[in-house]
Amino acid sequence: MDSNDITRRRVVSVLGATGVAGLAGCNGGGDDTTTTEADGGDGGDGDDTTTTAGDGTDGTDGDGTDGDGTGDGDGTTTSQPVSGTVTLGWLNPHSGALAYYGNHTLWSFYAGLKYRSGGEASIPESGSGPGEYTISVGDVDYEMLVSDTQADPGEGQTIATEYVNTDDADFLIGGTSSATANAVASNVANQAQVPYMVAPAAAVSITGSPDTCSEYVFRANENVAMDARAGADYVANETDIDSVHIYYADYSFGKDVADNYQRVLEDNGVTITGRVPLPQGYSEDWEGQLDKAQSAGAGGIVTGFTVATLPALFTTFLNNADEYDFNAVGGLTTWAGSAALGGTVAKVLGEDFTAQDLQDVGMGPFTTRYHWNQYDNAVNDAFVDTLTSTYGYWPDLFGGGAFAAASAIDQAVHEGGSTDGDDIRNALSGMTVRDTPKGENKYQFQAYNGQARSPMTVADVIPTTSETQEFWPQAALQPAEPKQTYGMDETTWEPGESDLMTCDL
Repeated sequence: MDSNDITRRRVVSVLGATGVAGLAGCNGGGDDTTTTEADGGDGGDGDDTTTTAGDGTDGTDGDGTDGDGTGDGDGTTTSQPVSGTVTLGWLNPHSGALAYYGNHTLWSFYAGLKYRSGGEASIPESGSGPGEYTISVGDVDYEMLVSDTQADPGEGQTIATEYVNTDDADFLIGGTSSATANAVASNVANQAQVPYMVAPAAAVSITGSPDTCSEYVFRANENVAMDARAGADYVANETDIDSVHIYYADYSFGKDVADNYQRVLEDNGVTITGRVPLPQGYSEDWEGQLDKAQSAGAGGIVTGFTVATLPALFTTFLNNADEYDFNAVGGLTTWAGSAALGGTVAKVLGEDFTAQDLQDVGMGPFTTRYHWNQYDNAVNDAFVDTLTSTYGYWPDLFGGGAFAAASAIDQAVHEGGSTDGDDIRNALSGMTVRDTPKGENKYQFQAYNGQARSPMTVADVIPTTSETQEFWPQAALQPAEPKQTYGMDETTWEPGESDLMTCDL
């Protein structure tokens, strides 16, 4: 930490305890995503998705390493001599309904550092929860301070304040719910001038609104606008769906989903037949709600809710599929969401349901921010190997962005030759991240808002295969191979292009 540390800590001590109640109230709960999501309860839902949602071994894969896993994609290294410690303060849930989301984000970040080390780094084993861990990449030690926020925005802000005040954290990382991410960004990172990597909260406003975005706030994970820019474009231009009904939870994240999907769909000539806000956890009358979409002539529905709403919604949808002329479209989810949705599908369609059955009832197409089988490259192969062999799961929705965040931070340290938080921050601004699961140079931090753009894919959903089942347990659904990939330049809003993205640093 530099000479401004004392000033930063004083700012956080005075202001850190003040804004969270109002901010959390404004956000309602944590922000999930548009349909399938683990239930975070009233305190915070993980940001998942919109409808239903490695180790560079032996220095290969064109990583141009000189033993520390750093370098250029063309095989030449740009590393500078650097040694020291980078202290990273983590802010995700590791207990309760959202534990998987916090764990998976952390595992994926660990895998990113392992890859950057040329496969040499020792990373925490499966079952390693909150605590302190050190992962070394070359002569740089990443001190990982892992705490359990319990998906509570107030707890997340308190822990972030302690990281800055007591632990001299060089970087804050995390925020499974957008309520937590907004609280930490507004009331800690920006006030204390400590860089913050949001992971994986998906509300656009975190990096899209001047109220939150700043030169200290970054996000490698994909956001809801990226879901919409890919998925809604595909629906409009690659299917015969010409009208969509939108249902969403009546709080900030649900509104974010509705706003972005509506904008992209309308810009591409799709009619919005209805836009319906409903309470979180709504289950009273989904048959009546979906009948309205049918009566309005909708060809598709997009929904923005948590998994608390999922069983009632999709039980109704599937039981009445022969009466509905619309498809459920939007985004794929994590393993946890797939388990919930798959259970509903199997209950209604039978455990031996087929891919054709899913097509017949109108499931899809869906966008995916990242899943293990959507990208074919050596870095992704290494990522998959680390996640399956160490943690027993395929990397899914949040994994690609979390891996890229680790890769980016280590790239910034080694290219900048410094472990100082401000130097890392400066190096990240506008950076193209070389080693990513979506391919070489496939994440790029936009200098105007700190958000990384990256490709997105669209895929159908299919029954989980026997080969997948080992690392996708108790989840009856999985993504199929990608139908279409949208390049990074097609997935983000530019400054002035949309009033949904108004940050311009």
